[in-house]
Amino acid sequence: MSSSLTPCAVDQLRARGREAFPPTIVDVRRRAAFERDPVRIPMSIRREPEAVDAWAAHLEPWRPVVVYCVHGHEVGQNAATALRTHGLDATYLQGGLEQWRESGAPVEPWAPPTRWVTRARPKIDRIACPWLVRRFVDASAEVFYVDANAVIAFAHDHAAVPFDVPDVEYTHDGERCSFDAFVTRHAQGDAALDALAAIVRAADTGAPAQPPAAAGLLAVSLGLGHGLADDAALMKHGMLVYDALYAWCRARPNERRFGGAAASGA
Repeated sequence: MSSSLTPCAVDQLRARGREAFPPTIVDVRRRAAFERDPVRIPMSIRREPEAVDAWAAHLEPWRPVVVYCVHGHEVGQNAATALRTHGLDATYLQGGLEQWRESGAPVEPWAPPTRWVTRARPKIDRIACPWLVRRFVDASAEVFYVDANAVIAFAHDHAAVPFDVPDVEYTHDGERCSFDAFVTRHAQGDAALDALAAIVRAADTGAPAQPPAAAGLLAVSLGLGHGLADDAALMKHGMLVYDALYAWCRARPNERRFGGAAASGA
């Protein structure tokens, strides 16, 4: 283990969940330890410690990473050190899952990743919705993009939840877009998410003048589509866009006015 690797205490990790870019939390317990105790820290993902070099590249590089094992000893420490060699800002949870649980912090039963499916070539709604799922519902969620006429069949065959297609739960309803449906179902009461939803709605429904940030989101979304042919890559890079917009909506609400004193120092 690197001598410069500073652990993350339980109370620190709980506080960091409220940061603008919260850490990715990774359960790296060895398989036998995990199978003896199949619970997890909420919103953590499960990865095998022996395969860290294979999955490191799939983590979002703009977010810090906190890994945890059973006790915060060599398994977690070695995984964090390996992630740092891949350029990630990684550390390990001090005391591991046991100290987390002993502190009274919550755990939940492990469940397989949820699956979600929508139409191919996403632009706005079909990237914003997976962002909300992975940030507020299931960090391990798997998202599939398929031909529009195959969404329902794919959902049926692969136990996936369809979204942003007609006649499903998560879809447009009058002036409200699919992202609104996700906010209503999973994340009500978050003023920053409400502000983000207004931006997404305006950009997605062809009325980007209000709020003004919608025009920027539309331009960035279309630009990503012109530059990236792979839908998974579109979603990966789009996640940073929505992280940034959400952070802005949380931290600097006055900036949403544009043109006032808050915007002049930008």
